[in-house]
Amino acid sequence: MRIGNVQVGQGAALAPMAGVSDRSMRRLCHEMGAAFCVSEMMSAKGFLYAPRDCRATRELLARDDAEGIVGLQLFGREPALMAEAVGQLSGLGFEFFDVNMGCPAHKIVGNGEGSALMKEPELAGRIVSAMAKATDKPVTVKIRAGWDEQSINAVEMAKRLADCGAAMITVHGRTREQQYLGRADWDVIRRVKEAVSVPVVGNGDVRSAADEARMRRETGCDACAVGRAAQGNPWIFQEIACAYRGEAYTPPTPRERVETALRHAQLLCELKGEKAAPLEMRKHLAWYMQGMRGCSRLRAAIQQVSDMQGMRELLYGYLKELEEEEA
Repeated sequence: MRIGNVQVGQGAALAPMAGVSDRSMRRLCHEMGAAFCVSEMMSAKGFLYAPRDCRATRELLARDDAEGIVGLQLFGREPALMAEAVGQLSGLGFEFFDVNMGCPAHKIVGNGEGSALMKEPELAGRIVSAMAKATDKPVTVKIRAGWDEQSINAVEMAKRLADCGAAMITVHGRTREQQYLGRADWDVIRRVKEAVSVPVVGNGDVRSAADEARMRRETGCDACAVGRAAQGNPWIFQEIACAYRGEAYTPPTPRERVETALRHAQLLCELKGEKAAPLEMRKHLAWYMQGMRGCSRLRAAIQQVSDMQGMRELLYGYLKELEEEEA
């Protein structure tokens, strides 16, 4: 699949997730087989007006070659500001820019941004057009099925956005009203794919290699994006990559889970520092240990950990208990 002038390989993509798809997560998912990744969303206006040495901005823009192909996701509603932002960001090493027209969070849609743009197709088109003219990097868009069940307009939006210069469109098969609840409507993804000539990425309810293959089969989409199913489970990209190659997939052992979680924590420390990273890592550790024996007790203990040494002692102690029980 090509995203404008960017060639990507087979496999699923890591979807953008606020507070999750930072450099550390993207690196792990790329190593496991993700075809490409999209960053956490960043405010175009915030980037333009915040001090350039702002820690939050530095973290959002942190990038290295070990992540593979990465798109930087921006949100905003002013075409001129969105264009100015990509113009200034084009030299930072991201392969493409993604426009967030899917975020359902109240603080985002309350400003007319994110999925609120599903209600303003003409403005959405002007944003994409302005950005495409301001950079030689591909501009892509992530949309939803619509604002609510009474306004399913993903097909019309996709056609307009493609006409305005979008090089790829990702479709989350839920409405903004659904948030992340209920089932994703894959038929909307199919209809978008049939309506546009640019690559279409399907998103929503892909939790396994079997789901990924079924979405591609039922919708005809060019690739699938995995979001929440990758939280604490970067191996889902390995599972999907194995399916593409016709190889058997072996799920991670408890030791592999623990050691990958600790590596994730170390990568996060390199990004955010020894003080902030252990606190942010708590949610990731809970995801990594989900479904393992005694995980509810472990989750409670994780909330008390405030440094890397304590995290290592807790997880290796837990692992030792598991291995002794199985011996």
